[in-house]
Amino acid sequence: MSRLAYRVGHLVTAPTAKLVWRPTITGTEHVPRTGGVILASNHLSFIDSFAIPIVAPRPVSFLAKSDYFTGTGIGGTVRRGFFEAIEAIPVDRHSSRAAQESLDSALEVLRAGRAFGIYPEGTRSRDGRLYKGRTGVAWLALTAGVPVVPVGLVGTDEVQPVGSSFPRPGARVRVSFGPPISPEPYAGMPAGRARRLLTDEVMDAIAGLTGQERADTHNELPPENTGAAVGI
Repeated sequence: MSRLAYRVGHLVTAPTAKLVWRPTITGTEHVPRTGGVILASNHLSFIDSFAIPIVAPRPVSFLAKSDYFTGTGIGGTVRRGFFEAIEAIPVDRHSSRAAQESLDSALEVLRAGRAFGIYPEGTRSRDGRLYKGRTGVAWLALTAGVPVVPVGLVGTDEVQPVGSSFPRPGARVRVSFGPPISPEPYAGMPAGRARRLLTDEVMDAIAGLTGQERADTHNELPPENTGAAVGI
């Protein structure tokens, strides 16, 4: 039923979004049409989790704060319906085990042969820079044995800046998908080194797609969200 909801929602939402924001979309040929795959993106805005599923050539599941599934009113109903339709996975980011639970849930998605979206920075960039990636993305790729497709988002922070409640019309958005990165070259390395190097390669690829200024530190989660800094 959720797959049907996704297809129906996509048919309605995607043309409208493309008309309003006129996104430039490149590199969709790099996204494998079958099998488990990770789509690893920079993170500028709440709208990112809408933008990627709208333009991706296959359904993409994301982790989403459990609060998004319990909202009230028209906005809460629309948000809940969207995340349910794309088979988003609710996560309680206040849980002491949120990080591991998030990774375990993502691993299930990948082992089922589906596409999973992840933000290696861990949370939205508030200054527009691209922060150092957390190694959850590499752990998933190495554990599941699936490729990582880097995704570069430009302009989503103009559609819905951090702190804004509603998207703004008129902003131009660019979504770029890069060539897949295989975890195989890192499989024989010590685990910690493999995760760090693979994550750095993914972040370098994202930077090449976005042209963002790099930050050599991790992007810290806001105090209320400190339970799940796993790069998801």
